[in-house]
Amino acid sequence: MIGVSTLKAMAQGSYRQHSAEQVACAIDARMSEVYWGRFERQQDGDWTEVDAECVIPPAMLAEEVKEVSGEWTQAGTGWDAYAEELAPLSLSTKAGEVLYPDARDIAFLAQFELAKGNTVDAEAASPVYLRDKVAWKKLPGRE
Repeated sequence: MIGVSTLKAMAQGSYRQHSAEQVACAIDARMSEVYWGRFERQQDGDWTEVDAECVIPPAMLAEEVKEVSGEWTQAGTGWDAYAEELAPLSLSTKAGEVLYPDARDIAFLAQFELAKGNTVDAEAASPVYLRDKVAWKKLPGRE
């Protein structure tokens, strides 16, 4: 099995649909937080993380995110859900239309992970949760 980041897949979708090479992804994570990641497209078609993927209150992003040159295309539901809180970001952004990941983009990105040897046997596979502690506590018997 090959793991592919939801946020990175949305960056790829922004490239496929709009030729965006710098993408800022914010997904509404509820609980007054967003899943956040910023990505730059490389010449080979793969993506580099500019900001490590995290879950964070949108108001805190203004303190954490540093300006990098160029215009960033927005992707994800968090931009509309937290427009007021994200407005102070020191990024030059433009609206994008990608709200969710698409299977085409996940499959495209999987080829890079396969080439890097980033695979795991099916019985050893497990999801990666950015908000792991909350998800873990909600499981029965995991108080």
